Amino acid sequence: MTASPAVAILQSSSTNFNSSFYTSLYSSSLLRLNSSRRPLQEVFGQKSISKAGERYNIRAAKVYSLRAEEQRVIQEETPQMLDTFPSFEVSPGLAHPLGVSEVESGINFAIFSQHASAVTLCIILPKSIHDGVIELALDPQKNRTGNIWHICIKELPQGDVLYGYRIDGPRNWHEGHRFDNSIILIDPYAKLIEGRRAFGDNSSKMCRFLGTYDFNSVPFDWGENYKLPNILENDLVIYEINVRAFTADETSGLDLNQRGSYLGLIEKIPHLLELGVNAVELLPVFEFDELEFQRRPNPRDHMINTWGYSTMNFFAPMSRYASCGGGPVGASREFKEMVKALHGAGIEVILDVVYNHTNEADDENPYTTSFRGIDNKVYYMMDLNNNAQLVNFSGCGNTFNCNHPVVMELILESLRHWVTEYHVDGFRFDLASVLCRGADGTPINAPPLVKAIAKDSVLSRCKIIAEPWDCGGLYLVGKFPNWDRWAEWNGKYRDDIRRFIKGDAGMKGNFATRIAGSADLYRVNKRKPYHSVNFVIAHDGFTLYDLVSYNSKHNDANGEGGNDGCNDNFSWNCGIEGETSDANINALRSQQMKNFHLALMVSQGTPMMLMGDEYGHTRYGNNNSYGHDTAINNFQWGQLEARKNDHFRFFSKMIKFRLSHSVLRKENFIDKSDVTWLEDNWFNEESRFLAFTLHDGNGGDIYLAFNAHHFFVKTAIPSPPRNRSWYRVVDTNLKSPDDFITEGVAGISETYNVAPYSAILLEAKQ
Repeated sequence: MTASPAVAILQSSSTNFNSSFYTSLYSSSLLRLNSSRRPLQEVFGQKSISKAGERYNIRAAKVYSLRAEEQRVIQEETPQMLDTFPSFEVSPGLAHPLGVSEVESGINFAIFSQHASAVTLCIILPKSIHDGVIELALDPQKNRTGNIWHICIKELPQGDVLYGYRIDGPRNWHEGHRFDNSIILIDPYAKLIEGRRAFGDNSSKMCRFLGTYDFNSVPFDWGENYKLPNILENDLVIYEINVRAFTADETSGLDLNQRGSYLGLIEKIPHLLELGVNAVELLPVFEFDELEFQRRPNPRDHMINTWGYSTMNFFAPMSRYASCGGGPVGASREFKEMVKALHGAGIEVILDVVYNHTNEADDENPYTTSFRGIDNKVYYMMDLNNNAQLVNFSGCGNTFNCNHPVVMELILESLRHWVTEYHVDGFRFDLASVLCRGADGTPINAPPLVKAIAKDSVLSRCKIIAEPWDCGGLYLVGKFPNWDRWAEWNGKYRDDIRRFIKGDAGMKGNFATRIAGSADLYRVNKRKPYHSVNFVIAHDGFTLYDLVSYNSKHNDANGEGGNDGCNDNFSWNCGIEGETSDANINALRSQQMKNFHLALMVSQGTPMMLMGDEYGHTRYGNNNSYGHDTAINNFQWGQLEARKNDHFRFFSKMIKFRLSHSVLRKENFIDKSDVTWLEDNWFNEESRFLAFTLHDGNGGDIYLAFNAHHFFVKTAIPSPPRNRSWYRVVDTNLKSPDDFITEGVAGISETYNVAPYSAILLEAKQ
């Protein structure tokens, strides 16, 4: 190995590692250099520099503005040379692993691009070493192995270095290429991403994002007594939660610098324990740009993406969830601290992951940050019969080409990274039906990626959950390819439970089927009841309070004229649309919320609830609130305290009742010996009453009755098991604390008058 020449950099403005750094960086003038190891005077003398079809003269270099809103060549200017230059020793490097790795000979960079004709590595060093951008053009004869471009640089710092790539290639749009070498692109395998430091900082909304790495930090200390919770799937109670929204509100009582952070979530673990849940499903925590809607004038340019379903990179934790503007390294460390603390409390961590599309939008208004500019034809599905336009099965403008071998390996490596590096316990896959499509969008019966995830040894301990539909109409509830491993969000459960509880006709049979574990959907091969993730409410759609308070969505604040969000909500406002001071209507709404929660917690399968439903959070009828960084989404801790002794109390006690009664969480599907349906009116479309007894085999039976009529139903109570008596634990018609009595109320007679829109639970006790 011989020493490379010093690399010259153009004069640029200050490059501190903060938000102002990005403003200055992307208006800097850059000179493209090659990575050959010729003498400095030969490279930078009066000779022109030619690389990849472009010519540069040291006295009149063609330069590029990297202003994110333009992303194209806009000017020429004469650069000024600095007096000193950093010098590096470079070598061709290694093709594997992809991304950045520390090797014996230095820092290795490797990136895949099958169709690229030119790749340039861009490096930004700490200001103490150099103020500017270094660009190294990779020689396709020396720095390319197959479709992987690579280079190794000796004596680079082990941290605080930003990097990205300029990539050029065919400009044939109709063939699917979208190369643009004026843009510095994020490495898909970057483990950390640097961007703005403060969430929603409007002063840096146009900043770009770059990869970075950290080989300085000591390995995270998980502790000598640390262990994974390893909760059985049939014992899970999942709590869907947005990391930022959970503690962003001032009512959280946290310090301003800690609100909306991973560390903020740690502070609220006592609430999770009091509620009784044992798994959190985190809305997306991969790096995303929350200000993406504000990069150009549009009807949504007032919005801030708080849900995060717009992934930039599949390896890096969301850096603005670090406390105190701690950046990517801080985010990585604090994410691990959060997982460690949750595990220490016996709570598993499931990530909501978005591999069906990325943040790069569509062909009309692209936001090119990575995959599109690296190799669009590989990473995205497109219609080659329609000018190679991106197809849109995600509803977000693009669809990731998940079953392409290169893309599939990227996704698998990402999942393994979150398991090995961050110790997460599982994944929920957003719009997972996209994972079941081929390159042209055609559904595949045995999709390679879905099978690989199910069979992967590293992922074998993980819960894997599919959202089994997409925006292209591929609805796979009960039919998602599963290899007896995949669970599913049961959308039919949600709809049938909603319709019965609100009093729709003809729903009793469906309600019974869903309560019993949806055997019609999941009793196939070796699948289990817990492969049905049961939910009434999720992040998208109405909150539980809004489900009983609004007949229709109210999404005007989203800027899309009310055209966004689902129209089929199966909701009922109990008599008045929206907020009201009518005590009777408010009491009925409270009763209905308890009915829904009771049904969820006594259903066979895996229950999931949404954060905030434990106190009755409202979004005021907005059923698609992804873009509001306000109280619409933020957990209201003051409201929780106000409702701690009634609404919250019922929800918490019902969760704990489930976890203490194995008859409600059976590993196998129930049969005739497990349940007695106290029903001879199955085929009466007008019947809205259902009663049944669950048998636990030891005499601890549970009797349940749900009345969705608008009138009382006097029902006969079956005889309890021998030497047992019935005790009333739940009557949702009663006010707190009588609505839930843990030890039960004795004296149950042979009949019970079940109130309109209410439910009861009796327990057989000695």
